[in-house]
Amino acid sequence: MPTAAIYTLIYFTLALFFYSIGVWSERINKILKPWHLVFFGLGLIAETLGTAYVKKQTGFAIYNFLTIIGILSLLLMFIHTVIAIHIVIVNNKKQISIFHKISLFVWLAWLIPCLTMLFFGINK
Repeated sequence: MPTAAIYTLIYFTLALFFYSIGVWSERINKILKPWHLVFFGLGLIAETLGTAYVKKQTGFAIYNFLTIIGILSLLLMFIHTVIAIHIVIVNNKKQISIFHKISLFVWLAWLIPCLTMLFFGINK
């Protein structure tokens, strides 16, 4: 297995680990806390690095369903993290307490391409 493929799998696995901890701990607590932002950020960084390694391998020359949903899910993950940061900075109690309702949707939307990339990466 090429080195870039190994790094891709590692980064996507780390993204799954960090982002899942952030989303699920925030959902279980039913309130957004500043430490959740750390896990959102770590997940976003790992996902971005994994995507960079995929780009390095393919050059994104092939635009198919997987690359399109992968890019869209990374964008959604970024928007989710930015919104979370804004909510914590503004310190709006109502938004802090209902944020977990959108987090699960974003996590599920992101999980599909993430697991698909892991599956295809392992099989190649």
